[in-house]
Amino acid sequence: MVDVAKYRTILEARRDELEARLREIEETLEGHQTRDWEELATEREGDEVLESMGEAARSELAKITAALTRVEEGEFGYCVRCGAEIAPERLDLIPFTPFCRTCAEDVA
Repeated sequence: MVDVAKYRTILEARRDELEARLREIEETLEGHQTRDWEELATEREGDEVLESMGEAARSELAKITAALTRVEEGEFGYCVRCGAEIAPERLDLIPFTPFCRTCAEDVA
């Protein structure tokens, strides 16, 4: 049996961390006021890295939101594809996973 409360805590903590990171990224991207072309070019390269990090954070955040929805619906810890219980070892590695190991291999 999956300890849903444990994973809810983990997911909520990670969600909060990602939301804070996204706010920092947005503040950094909005804060550029350099008029020097060289500095602007360097900032733009950094912006591309930050934007990529932001995209990854938003993607993970969407997966966490879906997992928290499954928690609320009483479906967390069960594969959305076959209905089998997801092994706690798998949830320890990927707490937001919607698939058991077998189905994850089939989907990939």
